[in-house]
Amino acid sequence: MIIDKVFSMKYIYTTLTMLCVLTANAQRKPIESRVDSVLTLMSLEEKVGQMNQYNGFWNATGPAPAGGDAATKYQHLRNGWVGSVLNVQGVEEVRAMQRVAVEETRLGIPLIFACDVIHGYKTLSPIPLAEAASWNLDAIEKSARNAAEEATAHGLNWTFAPMVDISRDPRWGRMMEGAGEDTYLGARVASARVQGFQGSDLSAPNTMAACAKHFAGYGFVEAGRDYNTVDVSAYTLQNVIFPPFQAAVEAGAATFMNAFNTMNGIPATGNQALIETLKETWGFQGVLVSDWGSISEMQAHGFSRNLSEATAQAANARCDIDMESLAYVYHLADLVRKGVVAQARVDDAVRRVLRLKFQLGLMDDPYKYCQNPGEWTPSSSPWAEDAQNLAEESAVLLKNKGILPIVKGQRIALIGPMAAEKNSPLGNWRVSSEDHTAISLQEGLRSVKGFKSLDVAAGPVFLTGAINFPTEASINTSDTAGLFQAVRSASAADVAILAVGEHGFQSGEGRSRLSLHLPGLQELLIREVLKVQPHVVLVVYAGRPFILPEDIQAQVEGILFAWQPGTMGGPAIANLLMGRRSPSGRLPVTFPRSEAQIPLYYGAYNTGRPGPISEVFWSHYGDGPNTPQYPFGYGLTYSTVSYSKTELVTLEDGTLALNATVSNTGKVEVDEVVQVYMRDHHSAYGVRPLKQLIDFRRIAIKAGETKSFTFILEMDQLSVTDAQGEKHVEPGIFSFWIAPNSVEGVPATMDWKIE
Repeated sequence: MIIDKVFSMKYIYTTLTMLCVLTANAQRKPIESRVDSVLTLMSLEEKVGQMNQYNGFWNATGPAPAGGDAATKYQHLRNGWVGSVLNVQGVEEVRAMQRVAVEETRLGIPLIFACDVIHGYKTLSPIPLAEAASWNLDAIEKSARNAAEEATAHGLNWTFAPMVDISRDPRWGRMMEGAGEDTYLGARVASARVQGFQGSDLSAPNTMAACAKHFAGYGFVEAGRDYNTVDVSAYTLQNVIFPPFQAAVEAGAATFMNAFNTMNGIPATGNQALIETLKETWGFQGVLVSDWGSISEMQAHGFSRNLSEATAQAANARCDIDMESLAYVYHLADLVRKGVVAQARVDDAVRRVLRLKFQLGLMDDPYKYCQNPGEWTPSSSPWAEDAQNLAEESAVLLKNKGILPIVKGQRIALIGPMAAEKNSPLGNWRVSSEDHTAISLQEGLRSVKGFKSLDVAAGPVFLTGAINFPTEASINTSDTAGLFQAVRSASAADVAILAVGEHGFQSGEGRSRLSLHLPGLQELLIREVLKVQPHVVLVVYAGRPFILPEDIQAQVEGILFAWQPGTMGGPAIANLLMGRRSPSGRLPVTFPRSEAQIPLYYGAYNTGRPGPISEVFWSHYGDGPNTPQYPFGYGLTYSTVSYSKTELVTLEDGTLALNATVSNTGKVEVDEVVQVYMRDHHSAYGVRPLKQLIDFRRIAIKAGETKSFTFILEMDQLSVTDAQGEKHVEPGIFSFWIAPNSVEGVPATMDWKIE
């Protein structure tokens, strides 16, 4: 460890002892021995301090706080009672706070600096749900790699990402932070993002610890209402919720985060059975951190009598770090002395924290992440090109009646609240990025050109008040000023592009919604424009699936779902609209026709009365279809692509494989996402989904080209996990589809007998 100076006399002996121990161990002993060497020097209070995490509580480059909570936390820091902090960022701030931990505490153990680096630091890629829509695992991994490079240069070494919660309810605002509804796609994305953040060497100064969250079940909150109760079966837990977390463990995720919700009636932060699955069954050796205040919130759940009891419950459940509950720092040492919490529980947690600090290289160089971050704007940064590429690959073309790509030389009216918007496209999680730094669609179109004229009209005011991370959006629902101007602009154009959607701060944490319709006066705006202009393209910016009324669906000629595309969204969407690139995104989540259908997802189980039959006694609605507006995996391109019938073959070595040919019968090269689905028709261990994704490939196919695809079937793909977590492979009837989405394709079926 680097020690710049010797402080007061009372620290000399211990500091030199610590220095000698660490120096002697450096590069000679394994990390575990080094961890034990430090652990033996620590008092109980110092051990508990490593389990205490605070939010940034003072300007570290300024004077020490003189009073209040900040002064108390500052004293805790100087006592060595703080092990990590969040939301302290920037080289100067990080270095200043790290100096206190290293130079003014008895043992000089450095801090870990954490932040929500969700889909970028200052240069923002599309929101995670949009990234999943690319189905490009290499690009998703690169996005996380870029985020880590930019964030670590600003002093950070721990991100609270990826969120790997599976969700089937788009009313839940945090769907935007995950990979959607599918377990297989979610697991692949989880692995890619962990590998991107952490790289191959966690001690490298441009990698950071990833955090798989929220363990577990948070995406299944009842009624789609954030922080609400979760009540799922053990079978759903094993087959739907757990696999992405298991993939994160296998990818080497350094940390996990507890969920806010209950599981089997017990809050996840104090749920011993749940955490035993993580640490014992799966062998997770990393750090488990509570979510913000989730230890103290066990009182509100009705699980804990008071904060002391909550502390005992969380510690005994083996939650390693308390994020901002002030539970461990005030109660844990006393609970250990009273025998309520075993000393071994604390030692195990501290070993995990110290191990991570050694893995990050902080114990050898506490300031290693304080590099020169460079001077550039987000749109001119070294990562902007990758962010734009991913925004282009994430956008999903939902409808095209020949209006796209836009023919050159036309007069374009760009209309709607998102037309010139530079803040909303950044999405909800932009803790470190400056507001209004996105390139707008207006700016993107002007840079791309290719049209005769571009007239921009926002239409009615969208927001009626300030909007930011902790406040609700105030939406205009009555003032139509600006509507006439927008309609007049549309009537004078050859094509009207309507940029509509929800603001970036209308999805994300705490942003659950009852309605999935366009907020405010946007549907009115679209209908009024359609009265004077038949050639309308909708560009929808959103953090979740949206419901477009049937009359609007029928009348508009094109729909491009842009999500919240990040810093470079403007030029990315402009490139797609003007035909510089063909759209290639595919939906990672089902789009319902009505909120009443929710939860609606492609991988549902069959019922005992699937229908349809002539009488009413089958599973259906009497006033609408069961089918979605757009299915999982769906997306169009600027070409036409056909699939042959799926063939099931046995290779020479006895391996089962699936074959199909895919032909680009159009005139444009496209990136096609070839998807493989399976159905296990009968299972003694639990009914199986009507379809489940088991593989996919994203492949470029030139105009007129035909490509053959072979997918090898692995036994694990045919397995089922029972409610106890045991995997089984059983004989039976299986169907397989190689298809463009979850509803198309001609299957191959086999009656498989295990030899």
